[in-house]
Amino acid sequence: MTLQELYAYIDGDYDQAMKVLRMEKLLDKHIRKLTQNGTVEGLIEAGKNMDPTELFERAHAMKGVCGNLGLTGLAGAASEIAEEYRPGNPRMLSDAEVTERIGRIAEMYDRTKEGIRQYEEG
Repeated sequence: MTLQELYAYIDGDYDQAMKVLRMEKLLDKHIRKLTQNGTVEGLIEAGKNMDPTELFERAHAMKGVCGNLGLTGLAGAASEIAEEYRPGNPRMLSDAEVTERIGRIAEMYDRTKEGIRQYEEG
C-alpha cells in the first residue's frame, strides 16, 4: 500500500497533508507516529470522565494533529468536541450526544489504525 492509497483508504486528504508537511518522507514519519502519540486515545479516554477541561484540551490537540496530517474526518469530529467545550461557549450537546460523537471518533480511528497497519506492512 502506498501513502496515497492509505489516504484513500482512511478518507484522508493527502494533498492537504503534503501542503502542511511538504515532503512525503515527513508525512510517512508522522502518520506512522499517530497510533503511538496517544492524542486520539486521550480524547476517547477523556470522554469516559466527561471532564470539560480535559475534553477541550484533548479535542483541541487532536484537531491540530489530525488537521496537519490531512485526516479531515477525525479533525472535524475533534473540532466539534473542542467547540462544545471551549471555555465561554454554551453547551449545545447533551452528554449522551457527546458520548455518541466520541464513539464515532473511535470508529474512524480504528479504521485509520487498520489502514496504517496495512501501510506499515507494505
